[in-house]
Amino acid sequence: MTTAEKLPLLYIKPGCPWCTEVTAFLGEHGIGYREINVSEDPHEYAEMQRKSGQPRVPTLDWHGKILADFGVAELVPFLQKHNVKLEDS
Repeated sequence: MTTAEKLPLLYIKPGCPWCTEVTAFLGEHGIGYREINVSEDPHEYAEMQRKSGQPRVPTLDWHGKILADFGVAELVPFLQKHNVKLEDS
């Protein structure tokens, strides 16, 4: 398994304001992830729905732990719960 394959998965759609907010936050805090645009890949969209039980983005698959339809306010406690250190920007 490559390093990229070990990264958490972030399912997004272009133009989604929550997706933009979340990707900016992750980047500012040095948190790696693999972005999947579900608008471009129906298979990945179906996979996201299977994992999360819902159709909305952003959806994060953090090594099998799912956070769906969220913003930064929900992301921070989720990451802290999973012992992710947030770097200062």
